[in-house]
Amino acid sequence: MIIRRDFIKSASAFAAASALPKAAESNGFSGTFCFFSKHLASMDWTRLARSVKKLGFGGIDLTVRPGGHVLPERAAEDLPRAFEAIRAEGLSVPMITTGLTSASDPNARPILATAGKLGIPYFKPGYYRYAFIDVRRELNNAMSDFRSLTELSKQHGVQAGFHNHEGYIGAQLWDIAQTIDQLDPKWVGYYFDIRHAVAEGGVAGWKIALNLAAPRIKMIAVKDSYWEKTTKGWEQANCPLGDGMVDWKAYFKTLRQANFHGPVSLHLEYEISGKNTAEIEEKTLVVTQKDIEFLKSRVQEAYG
Repeated sequence: MIIRRDFIKSASAFAAASALPKAAESNGFSGTFCFFSKHLASMDWTRLARSVKKLGFGGIDLTVRPGGHVLPERAAEDLPRAFEAIRAEGLSVPMITTGLTSASDPNARPILATAGKLGIPYFKPGYYRYAFIDVRRELNNAMSDFRSLTELSKQHGVQAGFHNHEGYIGAQLWDIAQTIDQLDPKWVGYYFDIRHAVAEGGVAGWKIALNLAAPRIKMIAVKDSYWEKTTKGWEQANCPLGDGMVDWKAYFKTLRQANFHGPVSLHLEYEISGKNTAEIEEKTLVVTQKDIEFLKSRVQEAYG
């Protein structure tokens, strides 16, 4: 939660920073710093790109899923329009976030074909769930669907990055690694999420997952969290970068050793409240400024 005095203080700093020229990308790192468009869903494509460019982003991780900036059923028509609107503001679209889990989804081919024609290199599939009735069968079914999706994405020249998200299939990567190992590394790899890896992996599990995935990481999601005890029990609390459990120094050191230079998607999963949409947007930009500066500093430490 952002209290009023902190917001006023941060807003003043944000206004001053916005008037200054932006620093160059972190030395040694050639990937693109992307803003995950979910967090400014109320903005249209142009205003979204214009707003986050001022904060130092080079690209947009564009949502192409239900409720996203591009609706799946309108991808063939609207994804090119969104792509051009973002490019007109000087930003790129290195990746799209989708809800696709199988090639049998009627929206799969239009989305991936359009992304391929536009030259968008990466996409994130949707999530696969365990019902915890027969996990071996559930895993096999999920991986069968995932393979079909990656075969389709390969046909259209778009690389797939499997997202490790807590609570879902692939949360710790061990269950899906054997399947991904068998797929073409040029077209299939990981969309590595350090927040979820730490939440699922505790002391050493996240290091094992990162080491396992590192050679095939296509893009990364950046966010932070910590465990807190609530009236409902222990829960994960999302927070700004640097306020949680992620060991950013060790993380980016490993990515540097793995020669990772893919898209970096910044997420703001912690609560940002306001009286209206305009206030929420303004607060979102304020905290985004702090997170992107923290992120670039950690990347520069490792890569520079």
